[in-house]
Amino acid sequence: MYKMTLNVDGMMCSHCEKHVNDEIRGRFDVESVTSSHTTDTTEIIAAEPISELELGMAIDAAGYKLLGMETEEID
Repeated sequence: MYKMTLNVDGMMCSHCEKHVNDEIRGRFDVESVTSSHTTDTTEIIAAEPISELELGMAIDAAGYKLLGMETEEID
């Protein structure tokens, strides 16, 4: 399993969080996705890592901007 932590610019409320989460769920096979507008982050758990380019396109399509990300393997 992999945990990807994204820095997302532009989320202002819980509706924004849901919009980002729905976009990620709709495009990728993920175990979970949670976003926080207060910390400007989205955390994704998935069986395989997802590229920053692909995630950036999804975040852009949702109307936000991916500023960077970290990926780590978890148990």
